[in-house]
Amino acid sequence: MNLKNSIFELYKDASLELPIDIVDALKEAEKNEDGMAKRAIASIIKNIGLAKTNKVPICQDTGMPIFYVEDDGKFSRKEIVNAIDGATKLATEKIPLRANAVDTLTGIGVGNKPVIHFEDSDKFRIKLLLKGGGSENVTQVYSLPNPELKAERTLEGASKCVLDAVYKAQGKGCPPYILGVAIGGNIEETLLHAKKQLLRKIDDENENKVLNEFEKDLFEKTNALGIGPLGLGGKTTVLAVKAAALYRHPATYFVGVSFGCWSSRKGELKWK
Repeated sequence: MNLKNSIFELYKDASLELPIDIVDALKEAEKNEDGMAKRAIASIIKNIGLAKTNKVPICQDTGMPIFYVEDDGKFSRKEIVNAIDGATKLATEKIPLRANAVDTLTGIGVGNKPVIHFEDSDKFRIKLLLKGGGSENVTQVYSLPNPELKAERTLEGASKCVLDAVYKAQGKGCPPYILGVAIGGNIEETLLHAKKQLLRKIDDENENKVLNEFEKDLFEKTNALGIGPLGLGGKTTVLAVKAAALYRHPATYFVGVSFGCWSSRKGELKWK
């Protein structure tokens, strides 16, 4: 199979079926909920099953395709970009994906336009994140210190930012969420790495002990907000919190918070 067709299959896998770790987390959340929250998650799980059985996209918003390419030089970058563009056009037509790319100046839809990030590596691998507009809208970036939140340049201050972002989002980004958090970096790097955290598995453990505790603490605190599935109230506002820390300039301290909706569609192509 050539690269374009392999990426097309990656699109199919990501848009029609959620990763098993997310499905398992939703099923566990259903056990712990009551009333409207329990019924909401049951409907979500039913929707996931119907999409898989009928081979249709999980959500009407099929997202903006974001590619993370680990590049070992096996292909030229022009070849990779052409393959991704070709697979995107094919996926838009055949799956089908909703045409989500709009020319900002004219308001005219132009199909789908993938975002591609390259990183040098000793192996060739492509990761795909299909990012919905609702969860993208509630993304936040903070600059610390923040007097309004009484948040200083500390992990406690960063935690206050994440809680503020989730509280402001309420149900607008389709919870239960997966949260990607990045602390430090310059402003565009912070947001890039916050979103990249959404590629991690629900049940993985952060290798950094401090960040591991930070993630677990925020998992408890965000769920204690009571926003719940789809913002209807309940115990499950987030399924996971994933965090990264970056080097920063002494004069800056940014905190980026990227939201993944319950339909956090993603996939990975490992080239042999």
